[in-house]
Amino acid sequence: MLNEPDEFHALRDGVRQLCSQFPDTYFRRIDAEKAYPDEFVQALMAAGWLAAMIPQAYGGAGLGLAAASVIMEEINRSGANAGAVHGQMYNMGTLLRHGSPAQKDRYLPAIAAGRLRIQSMAVTEPTTGTDTTRLKTTAVRKGDRYVVNGQKVWISRVQHSDLMILLARTTPLAEVKRKSDGMSVFLVDLRESIGRGLTVRPIPNMVNHETSELFFDELEVPVENLIGEEGRGFHYILDGLNAERTLIAAECIGDGYWFIERARRYAGDRIVFDRPIGMNQGVQFPIAEAYIEIEAANLMRFDAARRFDAGLPCGAQANMAKHLAARASWEAANVCLQTHGGFGFATEYDVERKFRETRLYQVAPVSTNLIYAYVAEHVLGLPRSF
Repeated sequence: MLNEPDEFHALRDGVRQLCSQFPDTYFRRIDAEKAYPDEFVQALMAAGWLAAMIPQAYGGAGLGLAAASVIMEEINRSGANAGAVHGQMYNMGTLLRHGSPAQKDRYLPAIAAGRLRIQSMAVTEPTTGTDTTRLKTTAVRKGDRYVVNGQKVWISRVQHSDLMILLARTTPLAEVKRKSDGMSVFLVDLRESIGRGLTVRPIPNMVNHETSELFFDELEVPVENLIGEEGRGFHYILDGLNAERTLIAAECIGDGYWFIERARRYAGDRIVFDRPIGMNQGVQFPIAEAYIEIEAANLMRFDAARRFDAGLPCGAQANMAKHLAARASWEAANVCLQTHGGFGFATEYDVERKFRETRLYQVAPVSTNLIYAYVAEHVLGLPRSF
């Protein structure tokens, strides 16, 4: 609930205290300069917030997805944008769940301590989009190396990450029984790869979200950087999507609460015709409706997270949580902008910045239509549409 303490009260207080050190003016400047919030990210890492889901044996907090989602929610609720850091939360999950003991011993303690960043995952390609099984990036084994060739697009935080999860095809599509077979996951050391077979081309976009197009030209990846079994990569990636979608839902909920609070505050303070505009039902009702939608999405978020933490199937809940939260945050953004009127377009109010940021989640990391397709097929039992 908006102002009601919950089991994560202490966790929320800790994240809020850190975020309070980075006021609106900080993120306004970062946005204007199209920069990356390095100081903010370093503070989160130093405090251990981005290592929440790493087991204590490796130096992390050993918390579940529900707690991790609260961290993401509070970051966005503070006026920041968790899109700069959320990859650290779910990308390390691929390594944690499917990596070898040697890989986990080598990387997880450094990630937990904030010495290594694993902010990036390269799956999407320009010619295949969400049809992942037809990706064209290949990794061919040659002795003790895999040689990677291909292209990826919309790959986030590459320039601010040390490690990247890469999905590539190791067996040609024509040679596998199922199109989801024959793909493998690799851990790419970006510090050694950029300029040595990997070219990064930033993509300017409407949100201050660092994203790039990647070109692989005979990039060599050591065999020991293969995660899990060769050919099982697609299944490993799917395994982490429920966590990703639940965390994104939490970020949208954080955005939603931010928009509602800003709208509520402005509606109470803005005087027109000798009365606060918040006295008018035409202003009140849309804010109340947006709040109700955020609260409903919040319940689905926690349902998905708790099922994930209990090891129960949660694909439907994660997808629905992401959809409901993204839609609710976008409606709250519209209400907040409308409540502020012309001032909503002024950068000093921060509404337009958050407005742009929350719009992304209608499209990525999974589009609305793909969620509809998932629910139609896997929950309602309708014929597969693609």
